[in-house]
Order: sequence, then structure tokens, then C-alpha cells
Amino acid sequence: MFDASLRQRAATLVDRYRERGLTLVTAESCTGGLISGLITEIPGASKVFERGYVTYSNRAKEECIDVAPDLLDQFGAVSAEVAEAMAEGALRFSAASVALSVTGIAGPDGGSEAKPVGLVYFGYGRSGQIATIEKRFGPIGRSQIRLAAVGVALDLLFNAVVG
Repeated sequence: MFDASLRQRAATLVDRYRERGLTLVTAESCTGGLISGLITEIPGASKVFERGYVTYSNRAKEECIDVAPDLLDQFGAVSAEVAEAMAEGALRFSAASVALSVTGIAGPDGGSEAKPVGLVYFGYGRSGQIATIEKRFGPIGRSQIRLAAVGVALDLLFNAVVG
């Protein structure tokens, strides 16, 4: 399902989290569960992967991980503010120690001048220490944007262990 390089990086991530006694929760929108799928493909992931939320719609973001409707109205689902709220909510509704969220526009439709196809926001970190980053992958195709986001997510999850 995933290429050998991504599987190897995920296996290393699972090992590092296990060694440090950390657990992980994801809140995914544009990746639709790909990050959770990759991590749970690794034997032993059950020791570190607490749960994953696929909150593709705004309603799901509100109901499952308590993203405030006013944040969605003011900034839109694809924003640093919502990525941060997704990570915070995922932590609040799980027993995990580290969260990763992702929200973006994978295309081919849905982009605008202000928020083009390929724009993705990530939230990651521990309770009270959520950081966000923005990536602009460009119009490289829906599947490639989603896979690029998975790669960035792994990097951020490694950073959360180091930080």
C-alpha cells in the first residue's frame, strides 16, 4: 500500500515513540486517514497509536474533536487556527501524549487565489504546546499532495519526540 521508504520511516517512528513511552493521536482531513493507515501498518503500532480521527467535514470537526464553529466560519477549515484546534481537540478526547492534525486542499477543485490547491496546514505537539506549519505543495495532483502531506506529518511527529 505504501512505499518502502514511508513504511521504514513509520517503523522508526513507532520504535521511537515506544522507547519514550509516548502515544499518538491523529486528526486528519485532506489525508483521509492515510497517516493513521501508514502507522497502523507497522507491527507493534498498537503500543503507540492511541486513535485516529478522520474529520473530513466541518461537522465532523465540530462533533468529534470540538473545533469551534466560529473558528471554521472566521478562518475556514483550511487554516492554521483550525489545524491547531484539531490537534488540541484530538488530545483532549484521547489519552494520547502527542497529536498530529492535517487540513488542506488536495484538489483538483476547491482552491482559490487565497487558498490554492496544494495548501496544507499541520498542527502537532503535546498538550499546551501545539505548533502549526503551512506547506504549499502546488497543483501536483490530488494523490501526490496527500502523500506529500503524509511525509511532512512523519517529520513533524519525529520533531515532537525530539522537542
